[in-house]
Amino acid sequence: MSDTGAKPALRWKRVLLKLSGESLCEPGGHGIDLVAVRRAAELVKTAHVTGAQIAVVLGGGNIMRGAQIAPLGINRATADQMGMLATAINSMALQDALEKLGVPTRVCSGIDIREVMEPFIRRRAMRHLEKGRVVILSCGTGRPFFTTDTAAAVRAKELDCEVLLKATKVDGVYDSDPRKNPNAKRYARINYIDVITQGLEVMDKTAITTCMEHRLPIVVFDMSVQGNLVKVLSGAEVGTLVSD
Repeated sequence: MSDTGAKPALRWKRVLLKLSGESLCEPGGHGIDLVAVRRAAELVKTAHVTGAQIAVVLGGGNIMRGAQIAPLGINRATADQMGMLATAINSMALQDALEKLGVPTRVCSGIDIREVMEPFIRRRAMRHLEKGRVVILSCGTGRPFFTTDTAAAVRAKELDCEVLLKATKVDGVYDSDPRKNPNAKRYARINYIDVITQGLEVMDKTAITTCMEHRLPIVVFDMSVQGNLVKVLSGAEVGTLVSD
């Protein structure tokens, strides 16, 4: 962005940003940390001020993840619904932080809890995006047995997003865990099939195959590096591009 305040040229004009629930708490922590929430909101704002249309899907792992509590004896469908409600809490926290930064938002839920957020209606959500509002997509797909990664892929296609941006704590996709292997290789680009066959932990398999079937590119980038999200939007080679 220039000193005159001109907005950068955008490669991606309508995007879906996937944030983990853990991005709303301190490393290794649980629940919601207001400093971390504000940090996530400031990240979203950097994208919003470019003029890009931003939809956000949040995970719920900082509060509760269905796949983790089901083995404790809770019915899996019930456990997943509990996890969806965790994403609703996260979405409300992010909305509050964004609005305090002057960013207009709407939260759209896959589960009908309209006392606190509106139901997800595709055309209404698209209209919010067109009006320059950040749309936070809560409660996954509204159905159990699907992760928020899969929900992100599905919602991205429903809203005609051009790319799915996966914000992480590492600078892309590696052939092995860079925290354990100092010789791990980072991919600048990789195709969907290689992600699946190599078992790379980008997103769950259903999410990857959904993106592959609909030719929706994925960019995995490090959200902790200031300016990275704007660079991704402008088409810079940041992180890893997963595509055909």
